Amino acid sequence: MKKIMFNDKYGLTEAVLSGRKTMTRRILKVTLTEYNTINLILNFDENLEANKLAIIKKYSQYQIGQVLAVAQSYKEIRDIIGDIHDGKSIKFSKGWNNKMFVRADLMPHHIRITNIKVERLRDISNEDCIKEGIVEEDTPIDKGYSFYGTQGNWETPREAFAFLIDKVSGKGTWKRNPWVFAYEFELID
Repeated sequence: MKKIMFNDKYGLTEAVLSGRKTMTRRILKVTLTEYNTINLILNFDENLEANKLAIIKKYSQYQIGQVLAVAQSYKEIRDIIGDIHDGKSIKFSKGWNNKMFVRADLMPHHIRITNIKVERLRDISNEDCIKEGIVEEDTPIDKGYSFYGTQGNWETPREAFAFLIDKVSGKGTWKRNPWVFAYEFELID
């Protein structure tokens, strides 16, 4: 089983576990030559939908129906999984504070991929931004869209998502408008 990581600094793991986040975008990780070929095919070929399916099949790291473990540090899930695994204490492992080093088979929460599409990052709809964990804030003082750690600062879900993606994937990601896989998923436990 594979694991999938979500950014904790901006509350994305918690958004997944609460059911508020049901979609994630991941930038295509291919060579420059492959990227240029994909770009040509998706921008100029008449068989767009067939080409998108072929690109998903060849390059996507996840597939529809696949179950993935939601990565969390051992410290966060210690009460669920216990302290000892394979005769060793998890408290002294690299995964204690860093979920990059945790074992997928020890993770208590899982998602199932339900749909995949390939598109340019800025082709995201307002509806998909909400699926990405953007929330509408409606307070007596202000109304707007935000994500964990912010307060209704943006007028549209897309504006909030553009700011978030630059925080998570690096400054300028929104402006670059890379090809991404948009994975829709459901929380199964």
